[in-house]
Formats: sequence, structure tokens, C-alpha cells
Amino acid sequence: MPAARPYHHGNLKEALREAALALIAEIGPRGFTLREVARRAGVSHNAPYRHFRDREALLAAVATEGFDRLTRALASAGPKSAPRERLRKCGMAYVEFALSWPEHFAAMFHAPWDKKTYPECAAAAGRCFQTLLGFVRDAQASGQLPPGDATRIANSAWSIVHGIATLANNGLLPGHSRADVLRFCKYALNLQLDGRRERGLK
Repeated sequence: MPAARPYHHGNLKEALREAALALIAEIGPRGFTLREVARRAGVSHNAPYRHFRDREALLAAVATEGFDRLTRALASAGPKSAPRERLRKCGMAYVEFALSWPEHFAAMFHAPWDKKTYPECAAAAGRCFQTLLGFVRDAQASGQLPPGDATRIANSAWSIVHGIATLANNGLLPGHSRADVLRFCKYALNLQLDGRRERGLK
């Protein structure tokens, strides 16, 4: 009889997270089971339940980590730049994050985790958006963006970079290299930010 897999090992939670990320890379965030995560991690099929009650809980944990990483990336984008330029660099940082951490990005935005069930993940997502919103308000306060609904402007900026990131990670943008994607992102942000400022759109 083959030896049974151990119930856990040195760092079970981290092993499960790494196995989940590998599976997301292969089949997306919706196509795997905790049993398969356990097999990849080299533990018994019951072991994941020590930390995660189901697949959704594991995905929420990965997504929370992703939102926290993204928040740090946005916050560190051009801290000494003028407000509008910092907002531009924030948008670039968003797409760079998605390209660098596509599995986290998929768990954050394309996984079946519920905000009410996982408030810590929803809170991490909220902190991320508040970082962007703060940059918009700084640009408005300095006169580098027109007054108006800051949330609406932030959602507009987010929609642009999120769309670029999603298309890029699915290979749907013309030009497949990282440099091509970032070059297009810079063009789109320049068009939005400079055009909005010049026309005084609200």
C-alpha cells in the first residue's frame, strides 16, 4: 500500500495558496477544486479544510492578497510627482500589476467570491479604490483636474486601465509584448487625462 499523504506540512496555508495560483494560471479561477489543490500541494484531500472552508474561501484569500499588493503598487507610483502625473503613473502601475500578477488579478476580478461572505476581501478592494480616489481628489484640489464628482472620474480612469489589463491578459490587444501593452496604456491615459483637462469635462 502506498504511504498516505501527510495531513499537513511546514506551511500548509502557503502551499495551498501556491497550488491555487498554479491552477488559476492553467485553468482559470473557476475550474479547480480543493481536492486538486490538495493534490498539487502534496497533502491529503481533507487538509485544505484546516484553513479554507471551500474553494471560494481560498480564492478570496488570494484576492485579498492581490488587492493589498495592488494598493501598495498604486500608493508607491510617483510619490513625488505632480498630482495629475501621479494619477497617470497610478494607471500605469495598475496595468503593470495585472501583467506581473495575472493569477491574483483573475482571483480579484473573475473569481466567484462574495463580498458579504468575505468582508476582509471587500475591505481590501475598498482600500485599493480609495487610493485611486485620493489621487483624483488631489489632482482636483491642485486644479490639474476639473471639479466635479471625484468618484465618477475615478471610475472612468479605473475602467480604462482595467479594460486594458483584462484585454492584455487574455491576449486580445494588438501587439502582445509587455512593452506594447504599456505603450498603449500610456497613450490611453494621456488621451483621457490631457483631453479631460483641456476640455474641462466633468
